[in-house]
Amino acid sequence: MPDPSSERPSPLTRLVASLHGAWRLGITILVAATLGGALAVLAPKLLSQPDHVITERPTPSLLHAIREVSRLETAEVHVEKVVDLTDRQSAFFGLVEAKDALLLVAVGRAVVGVDLGKMREEDVSFDPKTGAARIDLPEPEVLSATLDEDGTYVFSRSTDLLAKRNEQLEASARRQAQRAIEAAARTPDVMRRARTQAEKQLSALAKALGAKRVEVHFQSRDR
Repeated sequence: MPDPSSERPSPLTRLVASLHGAWRLGITILVAATLGGALAVLAPKLLSQPDHVITERPTPSLLHAIREVSRLETAEVHVEKVVDLTDRQSAFFGLVEAKDALLLVAVGRAVVGVDLGKMREEDVSFDPKTGAARIDLPEPEVLSATLDEDGTYVFSRSTDLLAKRNEQLEASARRQAQRAIEAAARTPDVMRRARTQAEKQLSALAKALGAKRVEVHFQSRDR
C-alpha cells in the first residue's frame, strides 16, 4: 500500500500555493478598486446635464460708447437777420391811422447735430468675425438756436404821435429773428453737411473700438 504521507503536499508546496492565491486576490482587489474609483469619478459626469455654450452679441459696448457722446454737434450756422415790424393802429373810430415801427438787426447762431440719446439697441449691430458694424442714426436736427445779445440791437424805433407804443414789439421781433435762425439751419445744404460730418465722426469712433468696416444710415423716428 502507498504511504499516505507521500500524497499530502509538502509544506513548501502549500506555502507557494498560498502565496499564489494571495497574489491573485490582491490583483483582483486592485483591479476592482481601480474600476470603482474610475466609476465614482465618471458617473457624475455621465449622469449630469449636457454642457451649454453661451454666446454674447457684443453690440452694447459700441452703443454705450456712442451714447456717451450724447449730442453730436456736426454743423454750425451763423445768421444775420433784419426784422422790420410795424404795429398799425387806428384811432377816432378808424378815421386816423398811426403806427409803431421797429427795425431790429439780429445776429445769432444755430447748432445742428444728432441726438444720440434717441438711439435704441437695435440701431447698432457689430459682427466680431468680419469686423463689420452698422449704425442707424436719427436724422440731424437743430440742437440749439440763440441770439447773440451783444450783436443784436434795435436799429430804429418810431412811434407816431397818435400811436401807442407797443412794449411787446421788440420781443416779437426777437422771436421772429430766432425762428429765422432755426429756418436757416434746416436748409437742405446744412442738413446734408450735418449728415456727412456725423457719418465721419461715428465711423472714426466705431473703428477706434475695433470695427474694420462701418455703415452709417439715417432714419426718421416718425415712422
